[in-house]
Amino acid sequence: MTKKTLEAHEYSLKGVFCDDYSFEIPGYQRPYSWEVEQAETLVDDLLQFLAEQPKNIKEASPYFLGSIVLIKPDGALSQVVDGQQRLTTLTILLSVIRSLVSSKYSAGLENAIFQKGDPILLTEDKPRLKTRPKDQQFFLKYLQEAGGLADLFATNITMNDSQKNMRKNAMAMHSQLKGLEEEALIRLTQFLMLGCFVVLVTTPDVDSAYRIFSVMNDRGLDLSATDILKSLITGAIPESNDKQSFYTNKWEDLEENIGRDRFNALFSHIRMIELRAKSRSNMVSDFKAHIKPEQDSISFIDNKLAPYTQIYSEILDQNFSSHSFEAEINRSLFWLRRIDNSDWVPAAIYYMAKYRSEPERLAIFLDSLEKLTSVLMINRISINYRIARYTDILNAIDSDNEFSADSKLFLTVDEKQDAIKQLSGPIYKLSKIRVMVLLRLDSELSDNMAQYNHSKITVEHVMPQNPTMDSLWKQWCPSDEEHQELVHCLGNLALLSRNKNSAASNYEFDKKKTAYFNPVNGHTSFVLTNQIIKELDWKPKLIRERQSMLVEKLILAWDLRSESLQDVVNG
Repeated sequence: MTKKTLEAHEYSLKGVFCDDYSFEIPGYQRPYSWEVEQAETLVDDLLQFLAEQPKNIKEASPYFLGSIVLIKPDGALSQVVDGQQRLTTLTILLSVIRSLVSSKYSAGLENAIFQKGDPILLTEDKPRLKTRPKDQQFFLKYLQEAGGLADLFATNITMNDSQKNMRKNAMAMHSQLKGLEEEALIRLTQFLMLGCFVVLVTTPDVDSAYRIFSVMNDRGLDLSATDILKSLITGAIPESNDKQSFYTNKWEDLEENIGRDRFNALFSHIRMIELRAKSRSNMVSDFKAHIKPEQDSISFIDNKLAPYTQIYSEILDQNFSSHSFEAEINRSLFWLRRIDNSDWVPAAIYYMAKYRSEPERLAIFLDSLEKLTSVLMINRISINYRIARYTDILNAIDSDNEFSADSKLFLTVDEKQDAIKQLSGPIYKLSKIRVMVLLRLDSELSDNMAQYNHSKITVEHVMPQNPTMDSLWKQWCPSDEEHQELVHCLGNLALLSRNKNSAASNYEFDKKKTAYFNPVNGHTSFVLTNQIIKELDWKPKLIRERQSMLVEKLILAWDLRSESLQDVVNG
């Protein structure tokens, strides 16, 4: 008899959060790491998808939430090998909705969060999901037990990173949903439980589970979506005159030239160029159902895949070649590559394919695109908004309206104002943008001559965060209020090309300049830091003057100036 090692079935969430499964996340799993953007994106996607569905939820199209790999030998107990982020976030979402609806409806949600005990069988209520042991008591008290959310939002207890993410995501989703009418919340809940599906892959032991997990994540079998698409597209080419062989070889040459990982990533950008929307399915399904390249395989390979592969390589390596404006184009590409997402890439590929013979026009477009992407990053704009924005730009390119007065390529006054407020504030606290901003600032201070590729770049405070009471720093800035106002601002920050040394952070200014900033032959590789080394003291007046000068540099670099912005700069 063959030993059963795998079962895979599709279930609605009603069939997942039920008595058939008791989910446990083993202690060896990594902490819960979904951040606010991912949680908000899940809710946004569900609401947008639901808005397009019939009034009768039973007639709604299914919404696929992915696969979950479990170790489930016998019974309900199920150890989660892959899928803890989704299960945890979905439980948080159910808890948030439970807190927003009346008791008439909260009972059903309670049943999705807790398995009810039976007094006859002497069993008690128990949560359907147990997180890692380090987090379970926190998760149970604040997110699974009824009424815990209010305490969670108000608490100031010390939390680890996983618990902080749980709290932030609960607050973000609560903010997204609290304005909805109860009818809309019930409709969302019905859709979640009846219309949202996952594939549960169950195995009896750890070895089987991790083999499956490896295959699903392209670490076991070296098979990717592009391999399947290659078979689909080249297989549709007639074998006569060796055409199929020729284009198969051409496909493989393109993949080899750019590298397998880059080639796989390129297809997600091609999907965006063709679909002009965020995918709600998988790569292969999107190509087969909507793009249909196999209908004219030769044209797809010659006119899209080949030129897009070359352009994508030029973008990634910033090596565009032209008789004019080459430096300007590659400079824009350099800064675009410092953005913390790749949502802008389809617009860049599409435009470069259309106008590579017009380098001046291309240079203007990429300069505008870089300004837009940088400000969207600084303002921490959500992924759904970014994708919608870049979709509008793709559509404008088609109609030759990318430079019109109302083009989405250009920043609005509000976006400029928000960026200036961010740049003028405690930017050190914005960990996801501070290095990018300071590197751009350093380049501007060197008249765009400086571009760095250090393997390690860190940001250091000049005036320390916690100066000792007997230090010169305290004499220069005795006011705690003034210290808090200035310590994290641009004017008090420096760049280092090595790991930070916490012991050196409180050095007096003279020692910090020579021993910590460590100038070689009197200067460092960063202009920003060189300027600091030349100063004799570091008092609040100097920090303010420097702050004003640096913010102004960035305003000019990203063209944030407008008549209505002067008050923001001064304020």
